[in-house]
Amino acid sequence: MIDEHMRESEERMEKSLDALRKAFNRIRTGRAHPSLLDGISIDYYGADTPISQVTSIVVEDARTLALTVWDNNLVPEIEKSILRSDLGLNPNSAGAVIRVPLPTLTEESRKAFGRQAKQEAEKARVSVRNVRRDVLSTLKSLEKSKDISQDEERRAQDQVQIITDRFVAHVDALLTEKEKDLMDI
Repeated sequence: MIDEHMRESEERMEKSLDALRKAFNRIRTGRAHPSLLDGISIDYYGADTPISQVTSIVVEDARTLALTVWDNNLVPEIEKSILRSDLGLNPNSAGAVIRVPLPTLTEESRKAFGRQAKQEAEKARVSVRNVRRDVLSTLKSLEKSKDISQDEERRAQDQVQIITDRFVAHVDALLTEKEKDLMDI
């Protein structure tokens, strides 16, 4: 019973890490990466569709993404959605191909992206701690209903803390790596 709660808590904490990785992919580092455009969608026949589902996105060089649009009618719509995004990108189209050059990051923009990365990391830490709180609450209720002993509850609490510490360390490592990427020129 306790092992089941431990596995569930690890799965939930892993989901928090996955969400953090996705959030970090949307933070621009100055190098072109297709996942940079993951959060951008367009209205495609009445449905909100990510642009990655109506184009093929390739890295043309270190600072340029090339989007090959499958339906030429969507080119202006895709350009508008990239312009409206908060990424600060200015797409250029040539027929069915949209090139998105990434401007070099200024010191100010690097710091702003660094603050954004820290905020995302803190959200992930809070999420991991919320999972810990939920599991500890479940353990207390199991102990109150006499399903587990006090000693088992104490051991389980220690295990949950060890798991939590491990995932918080993962979050910190991901943040350090992202900050390093941001500060590379």
